[in-house]
Amino acid sequence: MRDLELAEHMLKQKNLDLVIARNGRIIFENGLLGIRGLLHAIEKLGKEFIGSSVADRIVGRAAAMLCVYSKAASVFAVMISEEGIKVLEENKLFYRFENRVPNILNQEGTDICPFEKLVMKLTRPEKAYKKLKSFVDAQG
Repeated sequence: MRDLELAEHMLKQKNLDLVIARNGRIIFENGLLGIRGLLHAIEKLGKEFIGSSVADRIVGRAAAMLCVYSKAASVFAVMISEEGIKVLEENKLFYRFENRVPNILNQEGTDICPFEKLVMKLTRPEKAYKKLKSFVDAQG
């Protein structure tokens, strides 16, 4: 089973929010909602993230930029936004998804997700990573 299929399968089977596979094995999984799980994976995996396949419940611009920053090879999303697709395509990352939406909304569904707002105007993945990490770290 290829890495992306493996990650997608485990995401659904275990009802997780994020699964990362590389070289035929799961190297990271968690149930943290939002961008926190991806930030945690980047910190924990470091260079092991390079060339991996990411399966995430929700991929917007923020998550897509983190996948690019981490040098992932491919991405699966249960739900992906137009901006997420744009980032993945601009950076030539292979992706698959189940549902496409115009925007990723906040948990209440009343506005754009705060993480999406943070990176809306950013084009460099390194800047997106630093901005998202400092925002999450400030929240505790």
